[in-house]
Amino acid sequence: MKKACGLHCTKINNISVKIGKQEILKNVNIHIHCGELTVIIGRNGAGKTTLLKAILGEIKHEGNITFVDMSDNTTKHIRIGYVPQSINIERHMPTTVYDMCASFMTYKPIWLKKDPKIYAKIKEQLKVFGAEQLIDKCVGNLSGGELQRVLLTIATNPLPNLLILDEPVSGIDKNGIKVFYELVNKLKNERDVSIILVSHDLELVKKYADRVILLDKEILKEGTAEVVYNSKEFKSVFGPMERK
Repeated sequence: MKKACGLHCTKINNISVKIGKQEILKNVNIHIHCGELTVIIGRNGAGKTTLLKAILGEIKHEGNITFVDMSDNTTKHIRIGYVPQSINIERHMPTTVYDMCASFMTYKPIWLKKDPKIYAKIKEQLKVFGAEQLIDKCVGNLSGGELQRVLLTIATNPLPNLLILDEPVSGIDKNGIKVFYELVNKLKNERDVSIILVSHDLELVKKYADRVILLDKEILKEGTAEVVYNSKEFKSVFGPMERK
C-alpha cells in the first residue's frame, strides 16, 4: 500500500447548528489533510455527536463540507465512511459477516448463493484489518472488537475521503482498544484518507492523534495533544493532566 499523498484536504466550513433558539454549534472550522488523524474531545454535551451528524448530513445545519484536490486546487464530491459508536444486533441473528459485508458492498441480494469472487474479495478486504477469519462467523456472535473491525472494513470500501469514527471503542476491552487504535493508525499512514475520531481516552489520543480539537459548542483550542493538554482551555474543562 502506498503512503498517503498529502495532496487532498477535507474542509469543514463554518458549521453551526441551532435547535429553536438554542445554539448547539457555532462556526466550527476544521481542515484535515489526507493521512491525518484529528481527534475531537470535550465534555458531555459539548456538541461532538451533533458535529458528526452535521458532517454526515443527518441534521439541519449552516456551513458546508468540501473536498479539495490540492494538486490542481479543484473541489470534488466527497465520499464519507462512518463507524458508529454501536449498532443494535440480535445475539442469535443468523446473518454472517460475509452477508453483512456483501449487503453493503455489492448489489446482489444476500439470500442468493454465495458468489466465490465476491467471497474472495470480501475476505481480502477483511484481511486488511486482521478479520479475514471472521467471514463465516455470525454477526451476533462477534466480540466488540471483532465487530468494529468488520465495520471498519465496510466503512473503507470503497475508500472514503473522510472516515468518521464516533467513540468506536466503547464497550471494548483494553487489548481490543489498543488493537483498534493501531489499525486506525495503519489506515491513516498507508491510505489516502482523512480521519475524524471522537474519543474520551485522553492517553490514547495523546499517543495517536496528529491534531486534537477541544470542542465546547465552538472550538476552544486546537493543535497537537501536547499543546491542547497544556492549555488553559483544556484545564478549565478537564483539569490538569496527570503525568505518567
